[in-house]
Amino acid sequence: MTDTIVGPVNGHTIVNLLKPVPLPAQTFPATTGEAPAAVEAVDRPDNPLADWLVVPDAPVLPVWARSWKSIRANGAALGRLTWWHSRYHSLRVPKYLFKTVLLACRGFYRAARGLWPTLSAQDHSATVKALRAQTKVRPEDVDLAARHQAAHAARTTARRWRFGAAAAGVVMAAAGLTLASPILQAGMAAAMTLPLAHLGRGKETHILDQAVPPLRVDMSAQQLNDALRAAGLLKNGKGDDDGPKVSCVMGPVRDGRGWAVIFDLPRGGGKTASDVLAKREVLAQELGVDEIQIVMSRVRAAQGGNAGRVSMWVADDDPYLADPVPSPLEKMERFSVWDPIPFGQDARGTRVSVPVVWQSMFFGGLPRRGKTFTQRLLTAAGLLDPWVRHYVADFKGGQDWIQMRQVAHRLVLGAEDDAIAAFKALLQELLTEMERRFAILRELPTSVCPEGKLTPYIVEKYKMPFIFFTVDELQECFIALGDEKERKQVIDDMARIARRGPAAGFISNYASQRPDAESVPTKLREIITIRACTQVTDQTSSDMVLGKGKASMGADASVLSEDHKGVVVLVTGPASFATVKNDLLTTAAFNAMCTKGRAMRKDIGQLSGDAAGDVLTGAEEQGYRVPAIISDVLEVMKHSVRMFTRDLLERLANMDEDTYGDYDSDRLAKELDEAGVKRVSKQVKIDGVNGAGYQRRDVEGAVPFTG
Repeated sequence: MTDTIVGPVNGHTIVNLLKPVPLPAQTFPATTGEAPAAVEAVDRPDNPLADWLVVPDAPVLPVWARSWKSIRANGAALGRLTWWHSRYHSLRVPKYLFKTVLLACRGFYRAARGLWPTLSAQDHSATVKALRAQTKVRPEDVDLAARHQAAHAARTTARRWRFGAAAAGVVMAAAGLTLASPILQAGMAAAMTLPLAHLGRGKETHILDQAVPPLRVDMSAQQLNDALRAAGLLKNGKGDDDGPKVSCVMGPVRDGRGWAVIFDLPRGGGKTASDVLAKREVLAQELGVDEIQIVMSRVRAAQGGNAGRVSMWVADDDPYLADPVPSPLEKMERFSVWDPIPFGQDARGTRVSVPVVWQSMFFGGLPRRGKTFTQRLLTAAGLLDPWVRHYVADFKGGQDWIQMRQVAHRLVLGAEDDAIAAFKALLQELLTEMERRFAILRELPTSVCPEGKLTPYIVEKYKMPFIFFTVDELQECFIALGDEKERKQVIDDMARIARRGPAAGFISNYASQRPDAESVPTKLREIITIRACTQVTDQTSSDMVLGKGKASMGADASVLSEDHKGVVVLVTGPASFATVKNDLLTTAAFNAMCTKGRAMRKDIGQLSGDAAGDVLTGAEEQGYRVPAIISDVLEVMKHSVRMFTRDLLERLANMDEDTYGDYDSDRLAKELDEAGVKRVSKQVKIDGVNGAGYQRRDVEGAVPFTG
């Protein structure tokens, strides 16, 4: 709707107010009474004061002082520089003292040489020499001879009192040094030595070494602009200094072991912060570093940013090759999973914690890159909370998760048929428990359950502990499921738990070496909220773990190398990610936490399931040391009441190849017999087939009754 002028009324102009417009400057007639005059614009061409009344749109403060973050970064950099110089020069104090003494000696020589004409009264000597020359020419001149004698006497007198004054000064200084206190002696010596050393130095001589901290990576605004221009993010100008440039909101400044800068892309170029993130490898090449040394992210509006603002930190060296930090969980007596779990630290040394309540997690990546150690960090936190019930399935069947038998309500080890059957039963148990909990939560009043979810009160009042559902080597399960219908059913069950379970206190924790569509279906991966990836071969594999398009945003695990063990790219939200060096939790420490977790659960009556009936742990708690061969055989026979000898040997070798790789049936039988195993029969019947084997009850019989 356009503005319309209705017309003058009593000398005033009436305007349609449906869409207000500025009124033109006018003078009201005198007949209307006294009315305020319109204010003229300052920048009118006919205003003689316009030139100097216009306030320039330029910041008053320098770049480094425009934000507290920049001030803190520069202050910290100054502190680190001061500390570096203090250490550098303190180590060279003996050298500086030796150099000072040498320069003082040279200065003393120069001072003595400069004072000698004065001490020797050379100003009088010139007069004496001149008079002597005239006396030789005219010896009969009595007046000239008298003047010569007077001049000679004056020279002699001057020498006496000047040398005397110098000698008296030296004696007094020596006496003062001898009689003074040590502190005063040092001060007087310095007061005399330093001026002499200053006098003794040359134009190129300095007492202190000229030290410059070694910087592996240097950075300036010009270098940043050149790198962005080479990456095609800035337009080229006619000359080297022409063309658009970024506007640095902060920096570049030293920040820790690297350079920090926050900059805005120029408008009109059609480039955004996302375009900068996608060019990380090119920028790294232009800045002379590896892409692992560059940490970039968008600065969102909540932090005062916009679509063209980028925060960049460039490390001096690879920040992820340092020794790992021991996990703080190792020294904790108790932990609550309601709190974020200590996970590791990022490139700048900032601590990273992961909240797991209402979440589900997926870990992927190549073998032997620390994936299981990373996954165990989160499970370990659950060990220290007695109100967490553990369901664990390790389809690799190795030593990584064996000690969870002390705590786990259900524990599945291996990917054999009996283990797969036990896993299916575990899933059904979880689904039944999930529906039972939802039924209880629906009946609770809103005053007790305001959001339809678990609360700390509900957990303890209604005995509904959090459930940690941990699955390692998930791909082995899907490979072992030959029937497509069974495979689809297992995928549906796990997806259902990950999708609906969090509200009922289920925390899913999955891990796989092969995150492709066959090994870990998209249907399951895409509903996981927290993802972490160790090194993978390419960006496609990285996106399979972390989510589609994450590599182009900067969350790319393919930039990690073989040396980055225990380093993951962690994604906690649609636009939240970080590369993290995980805390170190060794297998020995994890096993000790399992023992601690068992004791905590026994104290509050929350030890249940397989852990409550574990024969081995019960015997060890009563002081009986179970032979390793008995313990290992019972572990591999966990899901079978009987097993052929050949299968038993194969599973033992799979669990610990170093120990059981060379075992045969005779050696196994001999060691079990020495450990006290009494076999009722050496033959077992499985699925209608007879063969040499063992009954689990015979092996359990070798363990003393634990009551």
